[in-house]
Amino acid sequence: MTHSEKISHYQLLIAQIDALLEGESNALANLSNASALLNQALPNSVFTGFYLFDGTELILGPFQGGVSCVHIALGKGVCGESAQTQKTIIVDDVTSHANYISCDAAAMSEIVLPMVKNGQLLGVLDLDSHLKADYDAIDQEYLEKFVAILVEKTDWNFAMFGEKN
Repeated sequence: MTHSEKISHYQLLIAQIDALLEGESNALANLSNASALLNQALPNSVFTGFYLFDGTELILGPFQGGVSCVHIALGKGVCGESAQTQKTIIVDDVTSHANYISCDAAAMSEIVLPMVKNGQLLGVLDLDSHLKADYDAIDQEYLEKFVAILVEKTDWNFAMFGEKN
């Protein structure tokens, strides 16, 4: 895929997430649909999903892919590192990354993007590919836009089932 084709592909993805979330703010629904959309749009993916910050650690959220790690401490692995620094991290070869946590042997490269609203960490978007060096600056630019739309259009209150007495 050429750079211009990749950009066009991502522009379509951005339009799709924007339309998909129009009028819907439920966090669980939005994260679930976002992970499905990414999984369909990025055919090299072995994992497309979210880890959500519970105030202490990252907990596995909605995703597409195989069974995955459930708890990730801040600073541990690429997800924990991205959450702690609140910066996007691209790993071209997970087998040579010192702070990598292997949840799926099929994963060869990874990009993790923090989700932050009003300075508060919400979680991370984690994408793993079966190809080495599958993510670059174009992926980062458009996936950061994707995350920004998701963060903005979603109500991050997870009290879905009413208050417990």
